[in-house]
Amino acid sequence: MANGPILVVEDNPTNMKLMTFLLASGGYDVISARNAQEALALLETSAPRLILMDVQLPGMDGLELTRRLKADPRTRDIAIVAVTAYAMKGDEQKALDAGCDGYISKPIQPRVVLDVVAERMRH
Repeated sequence: MANGPILVVEDNPTNMKLMTFLLASGGYDVISARNAQEALALLETSAPRLILMDVQLPGMDGLELTRRLKADPRTRDIAIVAVTAYAMKGDEQKALDAGCDGYISKPIQPRVVLDVVAERMRH
């Protein structure tokens, strides 16, 4: 897609395969990282339009990575959507407070993911 790739940051291989397949099937270019360090390295050479950010990552979690990306002038304009199994009251607000532009709860529902991605890519 001409709009730039989508970066999926996800440490679970099964979830990564599912998300990558789903997005590629929707016509999107996908790049992936298994943790915050891989994501930061990719962002040195890639300019994604959107990041789908797992909240629970080994080492630096997805919310801390989001805060860092939103504080950096080079990456602050990239839309970030939290993807998390945490679906307790207040968790969506924590993600938004960290700088996420949206929130998707796991287990992922393909139609929801594609709708959220399409909406974010329009901006």
